[in-house]
Amino acid sequence: MSTTSQASQRINALLDENSFVEIGALVTARATDFNLKQTDTPSDGVMTGYGVIDGSLVYVYSQDASVLNGTIGEMHAKKIANLYDLAMKTGAPVIGLIDSAGLRLQEATDALNGFGEIYMKQVNASGVIPQITAIFGTCGGGLAVVPTLTDFTFMEEKSAKLFVNAPNAIDGNEISRCDTSSAAFQSEEAGIVDVVAGEAEVLAQIRELVSMLPANNEDTAAYEECADDLNRVCEGLANCAGDTSIALSQLSDNGVFFETKRNYAKDMVTGFIKLNGATVGAVANRTEVYGEDGKVSDKFEAVLSADGCGKAADFINFCDAFDIPVLSLTNVKGYAATKCSEKKMAKAAARLTYAFANATVPKVNVITEKAMGSAYVAMNSKAIGADITIAWPDAEIGTMDAKLAAKIICDGQGAEAIDACAKEYAALQTSAVSAAKRGYVDQIVAPEDTRKYVIGAFEMLYTKHEERPAKKHGTV
Repeated sequence: MSTTSQASQRINALLDENSFVEIGALVTARATDFNLKQTDTPSDGVMTGYGVIDGSLVYVYSQDASVLNGTIGEMHAKKIANLYDLAMKTGAPVIGLIDSAGLRLQEATDALNGFGEIYMKQVNASGVIPQITAIFGTCGGGLAVVPTLTDFTFMEEKSAKLFVNAPNAIDGNEISRCDTSSAAFQSEEAGIVDVVAGEAEVLAQIRELVSMLPANNEDTAAYEECADDLNRVCEGLANCAGDTSIALSQLSDNGVFFETKRNYAKDMVTGFIKLNGATVGAVANRTEVYGEDGKVSDKFEAVLSADGCGKAADFINFCDAFDIPVLSLTNVKGYAATKCSEKKMAKAAARLTYAFANATVPKVNVITEKAMGSAYVAMNSKAIGADITIAWPDAEIGTMDAKLAAKIICDGQGAEAIDACAKEYAALQTSAVSAAKRGYVDQIVAPEDTRKYVIGAFEMLYTKHEERPAKKHGTV
């Protein structure tokens, strides 16, 4: 394959300089039907090999759209499957750079079998090594299953297409009306894509993500020296309670925060931060989004949405599989109440509850504003397994808003009696102090001191070991 091919250029841009070693460069298609024998298929349309990112081993495959449109045939699939075998033996991530018209029709059942072989390798690798895909061209039909079987997916913002059915093949739709294959749709509506950006930025973001992740599920060396002050006071952190993506950046070493599924279910923030040099997964409720101009661009209620619950549950499951501790910032007063959300709400809340309760990694919960009702219980409460619960002094924790509770308790009494009851109820039933007196909160901490207390909690929990009942796997 030409060293100047786009597939090659992408690999060279992704990896440390001059670190790529190609495997299987001489592999070509075996099929001869439909005159394939006369068609030159260098590397059978995919470059495979290994290299390093910031000195750490990774395996990479990059499809070449200039060879039979990057279609997947028998040998193309075998090369990718072989790469997975090597990655599993050595315990290193696999990164797929996708640009393919999909199944190679000339190879029919051989190509179909190849799809299945790739799927099988991905399933076996899930939870053992990180898997990342980036889509630069077309990724359609059965190939769309490949990025959704991986842990993180990136899309180039203009040329990339991801679809099971092409937009024009969907009844009542055509591409100009709704481009269901676009990066915007797949990141904002489908929630499949973590990052949408230009090609160079996608590759740079993959490098950043890889530097945050362990090499495999048994890697305990994924730490770096922390140059930031462990006791750093986070002035103004309380002002970021609405936009928790900003709050997490402030808590993290040197402001490092890699947000996942950035454009989807923005009422829930998920991503990776660094605390004392160690990667920590973060899950946080969000009520407002600040744009680059410093102004609020989106507002949300402090409630759990079905999409937000699903987004968080998937992220927590990844963290638990790779032994990454989980920090949650809780600010929730209930569940989204719409006819549309009601279809999925109970199941989504169950999945979130299961993910937090099932995870055996160190878990720390910080209650920033409201923690009300069963929605609070689902958000990493002590009842479902949080190891340490920290609350800010003005946090409200209880079954419902004190004023609302007072109206029920003092039904038929005057406004003065209701106000007095609300004040008493707030002190006795919904304050951080009352929750701490019952053992549901471990520490009440000023917002600006949150960083040092969270770091201290995770340091203490470093050797945590927790058993679960023996079973093959759960079913939620």
